[in-house]
Amino acid sequence: MSPPLRDDQSAPLLRTLGVCKRFDNVVALSGVALEVRRGEVHAICGENGAGKSTLMKILSGVYTPDEGEIHFDGEPVRIGGLAHAQALGIVMIHQELNLVPHLSVAENIWLGREPRRGWFVDRGRQRDGARVCLQRLGVDIDPDAQVSSLSIAQQQMVEIAKALSMQARLLIMDEPTSSLGEADAARMLKVVQDLKREGVGILYISHRLDELDHIVDRVTVLRDGQYIATRDWARTSINEIVSLMVGRELNQQFPPATRQPRSEVMLKTRGLRREGAFGPVDFELRRGEILGFAGLVGAGRTEVARAIFGADPVDAGDIELAGERLRVRSPRDAIAAGIAYVSEDRKAHGLAVKMSVAQNITLAHIGAVSNRLGFIDASRERATAQHYIEQLGIRTPTPDQPARLLSGGNQQKVVIAKWLLRRARVVLFDEPTRGIDVGARYAIYELMDQLAAQGVGVVLISSDLPEIMGLTDRVAVFRQGQLAGTLQTRDCSQQDIMQLASFAPSPLPKPQPAAFALQGS
Repeated sequence: MSPPLRDDQSAPLLRTLGVCKRFDNVVALSGVALEVRRGEVHAICGENGAGKSTLMKILSGVYTPDEGEIHFDGEPVRIGGLAHAQALGIVMIHQELNLVPHLSVAENIWLGREPRRGWFVDRGRQRDGARVCLQRLGVDIDPDAQVSSLSIAQQQMVEIAKALSMQARLLIMDEPTSSLGEADAARMLKVVQDLKREGVGILYISHRLDELDHIVDRVTVLRDGQYIATRDWARTSINEIVSLMVGRELNQQFPPATRQPRSEVMLKTRGLRREGAFGPVDFELRRGEILGFAGLVGAGRTEVARAIFGADPVDAGDIELAGERLRVRSPRDAIAAGIAYVSEDRKAHGLAVKMSVAQNITLAHIGAVSNRLGFIDASRERATAQHYIEQLGIRTPTPDQPARLLSGGNQQKVVIAKWLLRRARVVLFDEPTRGIDVGARYAIYELMDQLAAQGVGVVLISSDLPEIMGLTDRVAVFRQGQLAGTLQTRDCSQQDIMQLASFAPSPLPKPQPAAFALQGS
């Protein structure tokens, strides 16, 4: 149950006035106003870099505003850190997972707030409390399971359960469904509706604008760190919201295709298998083609891509690139052969977040910016990075900006720039638009089409069926580690894909993914 609310139910639960935040010379927020009512789901929309996450971090105590006022429950407050925010009843579920991998699910849910019996942690109460939160979400996760053994979707549900355990009055949800399949996302949205009925105010950030239609009461749009407008959801449209976000009409969701897939096979697998994970898997990727990998969460799509890239070992099977058999024992071998992998977890496996934008862009091909003695030429590195910053429209004040300070969409563009510099022959995109706004998505879609038009073979792994239908030439459908079938995208429907993906035998046991330090990643 939620904490009791004050008698004055008509006053806003949260109100901000003129909130500003600067990072060195970069203005992240400028005079932002926001109001959230009790029992309201209030969406915050805007492109990556619009200031959404910065505002949420101010409200949750991570950042302190440089100017402006915050009123909570009718009283002015100056939120002095995470603990203070949580004491007020403000809890945030971050887009990026914030769990301790080597601890159990129960230990993560109650981390820092462990129930005690005398001097010792009461493990029984801890486990029982975690189980109650997980059952409220309708998920079957063992409270004693180590977090590192869970899928990304399961870890996201643990994050949500952790927030529920804090008895939030204002719950901030930053892309909570970005890692979830359709069933888990629907379950999570039901939880949002339940919390709303209990009087909890919810600030909801999502780039899946279609899902907002089911839960949102009002929406506020930010652009370039500034307040643009607030609309009643029932009286607006997704087209209007998108126009407010990007400052222009965005008439097409997907760019027109300029590529012309060829008959030449660029990438081929035969009998590829990893015990307990997938296989045998046989597929072909043609030169200049975008091939979709579709299927339910845990179907084996990512596991196959990681195996091709050398991140996980295989037990049997062959990989051929342009007719030549490869021996891929590590990511280093795959990179040398011309295979690139854009991981769905860009911060863990795609970026060196403490390094600069320029260093990240050149990391996979240091030889291109080195002098004859093998030392990095700093001026050449910055010039090379600047070329890709301009080409991809990466929003950064300077190539020397640490990658961790960029928005999610701009971080993703940095990862893509790294592989463009490397001139990869095959690029495996794993959920490339997860947590990315509509404007940045369109730019990434254009990049994928341009790569294919240049003769690169592109694989798109996506749980977003409209994305699969709108971008790919063919779609390989995975089911419980097997390749259930390959369809011509123009001749099939979303229902055809789901039918292939859904009718399955008993699942294979989930393997432990191999840890890898990606050279140049």
